[in-house]
Amino acid sequence: MKNLILILNAGSSSLKFSVFSLDSGADLGVFLKGQIEGIGTEPRFIVKDSDGATIAEEHWSAAEVSNQADSLERLAGWLRTNRPGYPLAAVGHRVVHGGPDFASPAVVNDEVMAKLESFVPLAPLHQPHNLAAIRAVTRYNPRLPQVACFDTSFHRTQPKVAELFGLPYEYYDKGIRRYGFHGLSYEYISKRLKTISPRIASGRAVVAHLGSGASMCAMKDGRSVATTMGFTAVGGLPMGTRCGNLDPGVIIYLVRERGFSIDKVEDLLYKRSGLLGLSGVSNDMRRLLSSTDPRAAEAVDYFIYRVACELGSLVSAMGGLDALVFTAGIGENSSEIRSRICARSAWLGIHIDEVANKSNKLCITKPDSPVSVWVVPTNEEYVIARHTMEALGLDKTQ
Repeated sequence: MKNLILILNAGSSSLKFSVFSLDSGADLGVFLKGQIEGIGTEPRFIVKDSDGATIAEEHWSAAEVSNQADSLERLAGWLRTNRPGYPLAAVGHRVVHGGPDFASPAVVNDEVMAKLESFVPLAPLHQPHNLAAIRAVTRYNPRLPQVACFDTSFHRTQPKVAELFGLPYEYYDKGIRRYGFHGLSYEYISKRLKTISPRIASGRAVVAHLGSGASMCAMKDGRSVATTMGFTAVGGLPMGTRCGNLDPGVIIYLVRERGFSIDKVEDLLYKRSGLLGLSGVSNDMRRLLSSTDPRAAEAVDYFIYRVACELGSLVSAMGGLDALVFTAGIGENSSEIRSRICARSAWLGIHIDEVANKSNKLCITKPDSPVSVWVVPTNEEYVIARHTMEALGLDKTQ
């Protein structure tokens, strides 16, 4: 009998999942992966095998799948029917915010859940849905062990000066500090670099996690020393719908002079800004690049400008740069965005090889480039599976 680990990444209208086998030889192997999207509107369920081939696709009504609990029940039912003899040994969850309390994955219990609930205001777009998935699993099977893995944990190695804001110190003690996010992705890239290039892994690298959510991380010897996101996941780079860095005086002005409520400010910064807000066209980089609308081009220009500016800041934090690594949806797939960022950053010693870049090669710089540039696909689900296995003391071959 084979045992499986289920990995869940829950959003407001989607449930992404991966299933790993504990009986796959020397390492964890992907057994299945897929998602339920359109929860509460037009639910669609799709499952792919380890080779990426679609093996199941179903559509339901909004009434049948209206929340995370419904989604999990459908997923569990499909696994019972289509993969009998493959029981779940554990469930691992991506949880965006671990606050000041969690520097490593945590086995879920009532105390842990209470602390995670207190961090909801720090990640209002993500945390409630992450926790809803945990509660759904508990209702489904209270005895099934669960592990929460945090996007903030990887950045706990940053020096204190990188965590501070210019506020009275008492607020730092109360938890108002720079946490950083996308840590599960950065952790994977950090480990992957040890295989790709031990020299780069032990040196100074900036990893650009560029997707609908975007951030960058400066790594020295594989550890986070600075990152673009801060107290919440709305800061740093402009994103699909999130604004990125913003003069806090803008918020004061909107509230005082324009009559914005806190809820309206939150909606503006998280859901109506970034690439979508600037372009008025889309939050999808692919659509912006193909659009003839001048505002779409301007939104792309702003994104590239901010990435290049933040790259310079992160290089300063490390005192130099040996490598730049692109990952996530835009970073892995858009050769045009990579090319334009590298062109703006040529002063750092980046000599890009456009043929390699357009071919999505692993290394996309010329042999004589003082700073090398890499394209490395991320795998957050694998990191969560490893942490889940280790936290629970699971043997891969049990």
